[in-house]
Amino acid sequence: MATYPASLLILNGKSAGNDILRQAVVNLRNDGACIHVRVTWEKGDAARYIAEACELGVDTVISGGGDGTINEIATALIHLETAQRPAMGILPLGTANDFATSAGIPEDLAKALQLAILGKATAVDIALVNDKTCFINMATGGFGTRITSETPEKLKAALGGVSYLIHGLMRMDTLKPDRCEITGDDFHWQGDALVIGIGNGRQAGGGQQLCPGALINDGLLELRIFTGDGLLPALFTTLTQPQESPNIIDGQSAWFEVKAPHGMTFNLDGEPLSGERFRIEVLPGALQCRLPPDCQLLR
Repeated sequence: MATYPASLLILNGKSAGNDILRQAVVNLRNDGACIHVRVTWEKGDAARYIAEACELGVDTVISGGGDGTINEIATALIHLETAQRPAMGILPLGTANDFATSAGIPEDLAKALQLAILGKATAVDIALVNDKTCFINMATGGFGTRITSETPEKLKAALGGVSYLIHGLMRMDTLKPDRCEITGDDFHWQGDALVIGIGNGRQAGGGQQLCPGALINDGLLELRIFTGDGLLPALFTTLTQPQESPNIIDGQSAWFEVKAPHGMTFNLDGEPLSGERFRIEVLPGALQCRLPPDCQLLR
């Protein structure tokens, strides 16, 4: 039998009936793996289960869900003392799985579970927002944020990531930019933003590469602004020929500050946060994550 370090799988309640995952867990247990399984019901469950994981002394806490589940678990983990902080593994069970996809996590759940338990733990960055909330993948603001937060659950369940695009086309009547000011290291921009992506990871919204050069262990955040100049022409040029669009502003910094006089909402890995000021900064190497050896998000 193989030697498996102990792990605790925190499974989003929406995925509790996944028979393929259940069989993968059974197979590994039969091979000698110690896998504790907990199912979330409401916000806050993940933090309580992580406290239990520390009492059990597991090596890994596995996130079984989408980007929102990863976010909740990663946020709870970095609030632990470093010495008692388990590594994080990932099972892609959400609608879009943007972070898992860009990190190269296998779609095959048996392979993903093996990686989550036995993969090499690598230090990755986490982004801290307003000294309280975190994200591991991306903060998005503007029209795209409104679409992802408003897309009906039934549509997401039926169509997956493409549901965001379909719902966005249905809501083109609400298309309008957000007036804001963004500063960072050697960066300053002020104007109307249609979409803002501040990436530790690369993609959001069901596969949109908003920050295609981002790395999760370089101590930096990537910024991409889709400006609101020309609105519809700007949007379609940006989506179809981004390398030629004059409506894209890029930046890179260890921190960014966004000020929006009329308020705006950022989507932090699926979790909305509204306000008039957002201070976003990198916590370098704050979390150990079990990722593929050829992960493209690592430098």
